[in-house]
Amino acid sequence: MPSSLPRTARRSLPTLSRTAPRTAAVPAVVAAALAAGLLATGPATAADTADTVRIHDIQGTTRISPLAGQQVSGVTGVVTGVRTYGSRGFWFQDTQADDNPATSEGVFVFTGSVPTVAVGDAVTVSGTVTEYVPGGTSSGNQSLTQITKPTVAVTSSGNPVPAPVVVSARSVPSAYAPEGDPAAGGSINGRTLEPGRYALDHYESLEGTNVRIGSSRVVGATDPYNELWVTVKPHENDNRRGGTVYGSYTAQNTGRLQIQSLTPVSQTPFPKANVGDWLTGTTEGPLDFNQFGGYTLTARTLGTVADRGLERETTEKQHRSELAVATYNVENLDPTDAQEKFDALAKAVVENLASPDIVALEEIQDNNGAKNDGTVAADETLKKFTDAIVAAGGPAYEWRGIDPVNNKDGGEPGGNIRQVFLFNPERVSFTDRDGGDASTATGVVREQGRAALTHSPGRIDPANTAWDNSRKPLAGEFTFRGRTVFVVANHFGSKGGDESLVSHRQPPNRSSEVKRLQQAQAVNAFVKDVLEVQRTADVVVLGDINDFEFSATTKALTDGGALHAAVTSLPRSERYSYVYQGNSQVLDQILTSPSIRRFEYDSVHINAEFAEQDSDHDPQVLRFRP
Repeated sequence: MPSSLPRTARRSLPTLSRTAPRTAAVPAVVAAALAAGLLATGPATAADTADTVRIHDIQGTTRISPLAGQQVSGVTGVVTGVRTYGSRGFWFQDTQADDNPATSEGVFVFTGSVPTVAVGDAVTVSGTVTEYVPGGTSSGNQSLTQITKPTVAVTSSGNPVPAPVVVSARSVPSAYAPEGDPAAGGSINGRTLEPGRYALDHYESLEGTNVRIGSSRVVGATDPYNELWVTVKPHENDNRRGGTVYGSYTAQNTGRLQIQSLTPVSQTPFPKANVGDWLTGTTEGPLDFNQFGGYTLTARTLGTVADRGLERETTEKQHRSELAVATYNVENLDPTDAQEKFDALAKAVVENLASPDIVALEEIQDNNGAKNDGTVAADETLKKFTDAIVAAGGPAYEWRGIDPVNNKDGGEPGGNIRQVFLFNPERVSFTDRDGGDASTATGVVREQGRAALTHSPGRIDPANTAWDNSRKPLAGEFTFRGRTVFVVANHFGSKGGDESLVSHRQPPNRSSEVKRLQQAQAVNAFVKDVLEVQRTADVVVLGDINDFEFSATTKALTDGGALHAAVTSLPRSERYSYVYQGNSQVLDQILTSPSIRRFEYDSVHINAEFAEQDSDHDPQVLRFRP
C-alpha cells in the first residue's frame, strides 16, 4: 500500500493485464515518457560508432538506457532465463563484466512469441533498445530496459550460465531510495545509481542479471497469480508471526523481493506458502521489474517451501459486562458466492471473533452481486450470511443498513457495496429512528440531556463531495446495559492512483490521500458534534479506513482529541490487518471517543497472512465496559 495500489484496484484489473504481451505500441509509451521528461537518453555512445555494444553499455549507469530508442547489433551473451508465457521473451547476460557496479550485465529481450532459445545458449542479438514502463507512464512505475523487435542468432549451446549475484542482507543497503530531483518532478531516473548506498539502486543495478537468494522467510503469502514475497533481511521490522511490518513512510523494508517461477504452473504447480514459512535452498534466476510489485526474481530454480505451521488466531470472549464491537471486510459478499464462502466467514465470526455483540461489515453487495441491473437491496445477502452464522453455532444476528443509490458508492459496477451493522439482540438493542436514506444526512440533537441521532441508521453528510463514488459512513445508535453507544461504520476511498514504493518518483505520489483526508475530516466533525452535545458520549468509529495508523487520514480522524486510534495500543510489531507486497500494514481500524478509557483491542489474524483466504482483510475487535 505503503503508497501502494489497493487490493480493490488490483482486483478490478482484468487477468489479461498480468500476462498480455507488449505490443508495437510500446515505443509510443517511451516517446510519451521522453516528451514528459520522465525518461531521457544520454549522449552518443558506442551505438553511434563501429564499436561493439555490450549489455552494460545498453543498461548504463542510470535507470534509463543511454541508447533508448536506438538500434543495436551484434550484442552477445548467454541466455539465463526463458519466459514462454505472459510477456514472452528471454534474458541474456554478458560473460565479460565491466568494473562498474552501477551497470547491469543482463537485459530482457522481448520476442512477443515463444522464444526459440534455451538457457545456456550463446546468442548474438540485434534490435531496438526500449524503455518499457509496466502499467504505463501514468502509473509512476520505473521502466524496464529491454531489446525489442530482435533478430537472434544462436552461436553455441550448453554453455554455463554466468555465476549469480547473491542478494542478501549484507548486500542490500538499509537506505531505501535517494530523494528525487525536484527539477524532474521528483524523479530519480536521471540520478547515477549508487548500488552500495540505496536498496532501489542496488536492485536496479541488477536488472536483468542472474541473481540468487538463499533460504529466506516468506513475508507475503502465495497469491492467486502464483507469486509470493520473501525478505532477505529476516530481522527487518519482523514480528512474531513471521511478517515484516510497515510502520512508517520511511520504513519501506528493503529486504523484500517478489518471487515468480519461469516454469509454467501447468508443468509444475507454484508452491503454497503462508507468512512465516521459509523458501529454503536456492532460488535463482533473472531479476525482472513488473507492474505488480516491481523488482521480481523470476526463478529458473525455485527453492522449497518449509511450512512453519502458522495458525489462525482466536480472540477472547467478551465478559458479560463488556461490549464487543468488531469490523470485518468480507470482500464483495453476495448471494452468487459459493455457500462455502458464507460458511467460512460465518465460522470466523463465531469461532475466531467469539460472536461480537456488534459487527460492522464492509463490502456487502446487493442481492445479485455485480449484475448491473439496478438492484440495490442486500437483504438476501444478509439473510444468507446471518443464517450461516446461526448454523455455525452463533447468535441470530439482526441487521441494519441503508441501500445506496445505484452505482454511486464505488466498487464493482452493479455490486453496490455498503457497510452494514449486525447486532446480537440478546445483548444489544438498536434504536431505530426513521427517515434515514441514501441521500439524507443524520444529525445530532439533545434528547433528555444526552446526544441522540436524528436518523438511526443514518448516513453522515452523504452530499459531501468527499463521498463521490465512495461509500458513505453509516451511523447507528445502540444501547448496551442501559448506556447508549454510537457506532459509525466506514469504508474510505481506496489507494487507487497512488504510485508504488518502487516508483521512479521518490517519495512516491500518494494522490488518493486527498479524498481520504476529506472523508476523515467529515467523520471527525460528526463525532465532535456528538461530543459537543454530550461530552461523555461513547462513540466507536470503525471499518476499512484504507490507511495507516500514522497517516494524515488517521491524524484527521483523531483531530482535537475527538477519537483515539485503538490500534496504537498494540506493540508496533502487531499493528497490521493486511499484507501487501510483503508489507504487513494497517488498513482496518477502530477508533474510540475519550470516554472509552479502558479497552482490549485485537487484530485477529485469520486471512491476510494465508494463501487460503476467506477475505483479504483481518477483522478487528474492541472490548470495553460502557
